[in-house]
Amino acid sequence: MIPYLLKRIGYGFLVLLGVVILVFFLFSLAGVDPARMTLGQRADLATIENVRKEFNLDLPLYRQFQLYLNDISPVSLHNASDPEARNFLDPEKYLYRSLVSVGAQTLVIKRPYLRRSFQTRRDVTELLLERIPNTLVLAVSAMILATVVGILLGVLAAVNHNTPLDQASVALSVLGISFPSYFSAVVFQLVFAYLLVDLTGLNLTGDLFVSDPLTGKETLVLKNLLLPAIVLGIRPIAVIVQLTRSSMLDVLTLDYVRTARAKGLGERAVLFRHALRNALNPVLTAISGWFAELLAGAFFVEVIFDYKGLGFETVEALKKFDFPVLMGAILFAATIFVAINILVDILYSFLDPRVSVKQP
Repeated sequence: MIPYLLKRIGYGFLVLLGVVILVFFLFSLAGVDPARMTLGQRADLATIENVRKEFNLDLPLYRQFQLYLNDISPVSLHNASDPEARNFLDPEKYLYRSLVSVGAQTLVIKRPYLRRSFQTRRDVTELLLERIPNTLVLAVSAMILATVVGILLGVLAAVNHNTPLDQASVALSVLGISFPSYFSAVVFQLVFAYLLVDLTGLNLTGDLFVSDPLTGKETLVLKNLLLPAIVLGIRPIAVIVQLTRSSMLDVLTLDYVRTARAKGLGERAVLFRHALRNALNPVLTAISGWFAELLAGAFFVEVIFDYKGLGFETVEALKKFDFPVLMGAILFAATIFVAINILVDILYSFLDPRVSVKQP
């Protein structure tokens, strides 16, 4: 188990490194000067040069990448005599512990430093931590809805194979997967927050926490979560229904299910204790993938509903070419995908004893 986990974690770091390289150099090819974007077109050259120096934008591209990689890495090598390493173990930016020092070289373990926003000058980690809880609540709500509804409909469709209920479940799932989230969001806004607003009382847009303009006190508004969660849950529901139905149809024909029925077990026990447990592997893969995607940030849905989560912040950073915020959000998303994939591999061994995580 431990060698397997270490191997997967190593692969995960390689994936994250690939993401950093790809996004960093794609951003550099955009041809946009972040210093001028930050200060505006009327800023004088001296001020622009000072900002470029502050953010290491005056250095060659390979040095910018090297310093950025050193900042975000949990294990870093710092050279105290390097004049370009301006952030060398600044206690206001790093939480670190020195491991080994040889001359001017220091090997440290630290919290990754995602730098400061070009636009607001705020620490990117603090900025993202304000947005992640909103997205976490939205993603968990959508995934719980999708998992419960999807598995139940899939089981019902499999048990009632080739009946109107089965055909209706398949038709609805195909319809759900066909509509992109941004289209469903607009339709749900129009129907439930505009045409039927007198019945539903829902808002067209709104954040999970609404601040009072006079007192500044924040109030939890759960009704603003309802429509985004449903919209985000529609496509996962469609996929989970199809996978659960297909997997259950295969499992229900196996010998051990017939044996369980022959022993006199109730139909509910046969379905949920024996059949469903062994049919969950492909469903678990779909659930983990969708949850990672939703947690990483449902960009269009958050923007349409003005729901200030990670996706909303990422889109805003992209519009303003705020590279540190954009890279921080993408790194968080990639880390979530890697971590959930490792967790799912471990869960496989508990759901199905035939699956082993041991090395051959």
